[in-house]
Amino acid sequence: PYLSDFYGDMKRWSFNLQIFFLHHRFSTHIEMSGNIRGVIQDRTIYEDVEIFARNLFEMELMSKRDWQTYKDLFNNMTSFLTKPDLIIYLKASTDTLMSRINSRDRDFERNINPEYLHSLNISYDNWITGLNDIPVYVIESDDFNIFNEPDKLEQYCNDIKSKLELPN
Repeated sequence: PYLSDFYGDMKRWSFNLQIFFLHHRFSTHIEMSGNIRGVIQDRTIYEDVEIFARNLFEMELMSKRDWQTYKDLFNNMTSFLTKPDLIIYLKASTDTLMSRINSRDRDFERNINPEYLHSLNISYDNWITGLNDIPVYVIESDDFNIFNEPDKLEQYCNDIKSKLELPN
């Protein structure tokens, strides 16, 4: 409910948006923890703080007070969570990301700032590079189309199963 407002005035809505996502991801994580079969999640709660919220703070789109409040809340919430078994990072260039966003043609994404997106991309790379306590599988996705390359997709799935020590 905040994305359209956020893209219209990032500085005004950054904290509200990040708190909404933090709450949503925390609720999802709690729900997932009750699933004994395993779960694949689109975004983790850990990305929110290290990529999105930190980036907004560093771009001076979130105040120091809001950033500190956000981090404190994040730390309290995540102290109750189990970390993921594996993070799958679908890495893509900023140009590829812009192309994918444009092809989705969502009203609220039409005016997304490429500089903001590039900054997120750098944040992802920095976070993934420094991540030591959660295993990461990086998939270069610039030249990968999930719909047109079933063999490649199957290989990625087998790699993931192997990393999770699951039967292929």
